Amino acid sequence: MQDIYQQRSNWKAILVIAGGVILLITLYYSNFLAQNLMKNEEKSAKLYINALEGSLTNQKLNEDNSLRQDIISAFALPSIIEQDGVFEAYHFNGNSDEVITDKVFIDKKIQEFFEDGKKPLTGPNTKIYYFHSRLVTYIKYFPIVQIFLIGSYIGLGYFLFNSSKRSEQNRVWAGMAKETAHQLGTPISAMLGWMSYLREISADSPEHLEVVEELEKDIDRLNLVADRFSKIGSRPELKSYDLIKVMEEAIAYMERRSPKNVTFEIKSSISSANVLINEHLFQWVIENILRNALDAMDGKGKISCNIQKMGDETCLDISDTGKGIPSSKFKTVFQPGYSTKQRGWGLGLSLAKRIMEEYHKGKIFVKSSKIGEGTTFSIKLQSTDLEPFG
Repeated sequence: MQDIYQQRSNWKAILVIAGGVILLITLYYSNFLAQNLMKNEEKSAKLYINALEGSLTNQKLNEDNSLRQDIISAFALPSIIEQDGVFEAYHFNGNSDEVITDKVFIDKKIQEFFEDGKKPLTGPNTKIYYFHSRLVTYIKYFPIVQIFLIGSYIGLGYFLFNSSKRSEQNRVWAGMAKETAHQLGTPISAMLGWMSYLREISADSPEHLEVVEELEKDIDRLNLVADRFSKIGSRPELKSYDLIKVMEEAIAYMERRSPKNVTFEIKSSISSANVLINEHLFQWVIENILRNALDAMDGKGKISCNIQKMGDETCLDISDTGKGIPSSKFKTVFQPGYSTKQRGWGLGLSLAKRIMEEYHKGKIFVKSSKIGEGTTFSIKLQSTDLEPFG
């Protein structure tokens, strides 16, 4: 089952690398276009200053200033022209006919010009401080805009696909659970009949009766399992229960079916801890955690349950002395299909998380774990002031 998640991780890595390559290509091409555009603008600026110098000669010969104005209007780049100590700025506000002579504005732009590491173009009578067009900036920032738009589109598609897939999975899980509960009903009814017969023929044998009683308890447990499956997909009824008593019952059931070298302990700093739960589904969650703990300890060790209140929440920590879980797998253990057992389906903790979060509005997570020392699972539920049921 772990191979599934390894394959997913590999595909994610491939997609990230492919996205990075596309980004690098886009950045390189955008930078290439911007550099070429800046070179062309620099050539235009050199032609511009030569044309202005030529217009000065024409003005001295013909006393005609119209040629200079035509040249300035034709040069579309924002620029500051210095002639005979006079500064004039053009094309900064998108109006080719507007001349800016404000000294504060011009000094600020010239300072920015030098801070960018540029040098003005100079002629015999003219000095030009030219700035690149907005198109250069647009090209430079185009990859960022492209990444944002593509990322938003992919994110929206991923969200919609996941929502649809999750909804479909929920329907499948609910259908399978209800069908399982239905299929369990027939053999359980037959087993109840056989148990009545066994009880009758074992009336004179205390040893046989003891076995029959344990078998009846297991049949009751099968009925409970069927009831749990039948509740999947429907909103279960929540009632107030004392969490300490619920845990005592769960531990008592598991203790009788655990190896002798495994010990159980319940600790609590409070006398009662009332929470709103569906008892059958909540015990399913606890049993899944306890079974995983028993599997991790290989037949010997200790399982501790600590119950305490933290504000409006009641916290239950279940610790074992088993093999431990790598920190990288703290979230993965709750994903469907993840299992460290050869024959495991990897559904127990996934269902436990769904029961806690969707039905009880609580939380379940790996609080801590160390390889070779053990693991602590933590469950958080809202406390209630209601009297416990029953």
